[in-house]
Amino acid sequence: MKRAFKICAIIAVNLLMAAINAPAQDHPADNPARVYRDKVEPHWFADSAGMTNRFWYRVALASNQCEFILVDADKGIRSPAFDPERVAEGLAKQSGEPADARRLPFTNLEFSPDGRSVTLFKTNLAWKLDLETYDLTPVGKGTPAVHLPAGLEPHPSATSDEETEITFVNQLKQEVDLFWIDGDGKRQPYGSLKPDETRDQHTYVGHVWLVAAKSGDVIAVFEAQTHPGLAVVGDAAISPHRRRREEVADHFPEKVQSPDGKWEVHLYGGNLVLREMGSGKETPLTRDANSECNYARNTEADQAIEMNYGNASPEQPTPEVYWSPDSRHVVAMKWQRGSQHRVYEVESSPADQLQPKLISFPYLKPGDAVPYAKPHLFDIATQKEIPVADALFANPWSNDDLRWSPDSSRFTFLFNQRGHQALRILGVDAATGAVKPVVEELSKTFVCYSAKYFAEYLDDTGEIIWMSERDGWNHLYLYDAKTGQVKNQITQGQWVVRSVDSVDRAKRQIWFQASGLNPAEDPYYIHFCRINFDGSGLTVLTEGDGTHAIQLSPDNRFLIDTYSRVDLPPVNDLRRTEDGKLVSHLESADLSELTASGWNAPERFVAKGRDGVTDIYGVILRPKDFRSDRKYPILEDIYAGPQDSFTPKSFHGGGQIQMQRLADRGFFVVESDGMGTSNRSKKFHDVCWKNLADAGFPDRIPWIKAAAAANPAMDLSRVGIYGTSAGGQSALRGMLDYGDFYKACVADSGCHDNRMDKIWWNEQWMGWPLDESYARNSNVTDAHKLQGKLLLMVGELDNNVDPATTMQVVNALIKADKDFELLEMPGAGHGVAGTPYGRRRLAEFFTRTLLKAD
Repeated sequence: MKRAFKICAIIAVNLLMAAINAPAQDHPADNPARVYRDKVEPHWFADSAGMTNRFWYRVALASNQCEFILVDADKGIRSPAFDPERVAEGLAKQSGEPADARRLPFTNLEFSPDGRSVTLFKTNLAWKLDLETYDLTPVGKGTPAVHLPAGLEPHPSATSDEETEITFVNQLKQEVDLFWIDGDGKRQPYGSLKPDETRDQHTYVGHVWLVAAKSGDVIAVFEAQTHPGLAVVGDAAISPHRRRREEVADHFPEKVQSPDGKWEVHLYGGNLVLREMGSGKETPLTRDANSECNYARNTEADQAIEMNYGNASPEQPTPEVYWSPDSRHVVAMKWQRGSQHRVYEVESSPADQLQPKLISFPYLKPGDAVPYAKPHLFDIATQKEIPVADALFANPWSNDDLRWSPDSSRFTFLFNQRGHQALRILGVDAATGAVKPVVEELSKTFVCYSAKYFAEYLDDTGEIIWMSERDGWNHLYLYDAKTGQVKNQITQGQWVVRSVDSVDRAKRQIWFQASGLNPAEDPYYIHFCRINFDGSGLTVLTEGDGTHAIQLSPDNRFLIDTYSRVDLPPVNDLRRTEDGKLVSHLESADLSELTASGWNAPERFVAKGRDGVTDIYGVILRPKDFRSDRKYPILEDIYAGPQDSFTPKSFHGGGQIQMQRLADRGFFVVESDGMGTSNRSKKFHDVCWKNLADAGFPDRIPWIKAAAAANPAMDLSRVGIYGTSAGGQSALRGMLDYGDFYKACVADSGCHDNRMDKIWWNEQWMGWPLDESYARNSNVTDAHKLQGKLLLMVGELDNNVDPATTMQVVNALIKADKDFELLEMPGAGHGVAGTPYGRRRLAEFFTRTLLKAD
């Protein structure tokens, strides 16, 4: 309650300034046709009188009409929440004006605990409705604030013309960036939120907003609802299983007291000092600190790598100290400084002065020395260090997630080896300092720690749940935490665990997301599942040929399953979590308005990849005025980053907005996921290792040729390609290696040489130490091979990818006497092609280079 009151107070204080300063969101006026009955936003009853499993939702209909639906989940009954005709009559009597039963003005409802009455909220008015007599009584004012659920998986915004508002509240200790996710699934920047800042953001129902760290890592995702929503960005919004050292929200205090209150550790000159609380006596624990290596967490080198991850560093140097539960031992992390690498940029046209500004920031690149910490163990009785041999963690990218066992006999920590070919949970004996592996993950290519790491410590039973690709597919394993032996593989098969949602320790069950479970479906479609720790009782909770999202009831007994495909509008079903069985069908989306507008559904297309065996999945978008007797150029939207897969899977009214805009100019627009991207088998993923230049082209090009064979209107003599960031790198690589196939290219904000880009992303896939593969994969090295038409885009203030890498491509092209076009946008950051000007220039470039002969 105190926290909620504080949030409301912050909102009240900042409301006026937020309304003045917040940018308005552009209306998607180029595609006004809407989809109806596509959403179910459940509002569950309060836990009273056995009414817990009842909820209501509002259904948007054409012509600004709506319905309010009431669902009794226990009985499986779906019915109107009230008689709209009788409510309209009551409103008409009170106001003296006609009221339309299909256009009731309410934005929110609040049922009484006994379900006998309901309060109907408008923006500035409210009425209490007696559901037995239908007496309507005016009560109070205003719509209650509704907290929006925070997700982690961004998805494209739905097309909508229904206005609404989101109030963002940043409760984190770090500044975060705000993005609107457009209908093409791309991030559109909307500024930043400082710690404790609040902003009211105008938006539209169904629009998706993403809050990210400065690194671009997702913190939370919110979807705008019919009623104004409150989007709180706090610790609760961050999944505990996705936190790494780079995502730490709370910093260590300056002084760390033992659990029994008898001791305290603090810093002095970078060394550790032990203080006895009773006597005040102080004893140095360490004397070996220096300017390059000490026990203070806040070093400039540490800030440099934190900048890569978007984290703030604490204001004062602090120790990173972990006391054993019995207060007999303490572990302190000793930090080694890394490289002092900075990126320099010139802001040519600052808003507050005439002269340019020089901007610099810490930014580590592949091959730089990383700051790292190693654990040091101290015995409090002797006040001496117990040596801990580092043979098993000698070359760290990071050592983190340190924790003591409940009995204080040992501590464990997670070691991530530089080069990312070894990931270990190591156990250290508190008495002797002996180190042994508890869990060891090894790979000849890479361990995908950044997207496929999960560890759940079950201290009560001495077990660990661990995620691994060791059998060729991403699965879960149950370990004996004492012996380090695998007790059993929990999930298995030629499918992948995409993420873990929760672990029920009491029932020994795991709730998780998976894809590829059904061989008859697209292997990227997500389903929600539950399984027992011993691998028995696998229950698929969702059903339907599409990709799924769920909303659980407060008691987890029911879920609302929403699934769709690019060519199937959303279907909403109510299911039991006990067995996944259907309780009631809720809504199937109404496409009539969209279809009447001339919309063509994207086509799902599958063709064999480079090996003639593996299926490659993609989508094809046609122009709205498509004619089968014409020939159309082809544009490929490419992003081949190994961290994920990227082809749209769910339905979004009007198609993927940016892709459809281009298609409607007279193109086929395609997108697919070739080998080297994630979410398939380990073998499929490993193609990217030291081989980012591949970008799946040996799969993509046969896929496009197969698509053209099935769609004769596709003109293989006029193929273009475009992409941003890693997609910009790949787009240009397509022109360099396959200039006989791709005739025109827009490469935006590309990381064209992996030695020039951020350290964590590139070393994850290209390895460490740096070898010849970096030069072999560089677009700068191969720029002389260019043929065809090229437009390079870059923002002069890109702090994600060093813009100098684009200029080095420019330099190499000039030296090779190659013709090309360049758009460097003053003041712009990462993703110039996502700006209105950049979108226009991209579309006009392809119109000029590929359409003019038509």
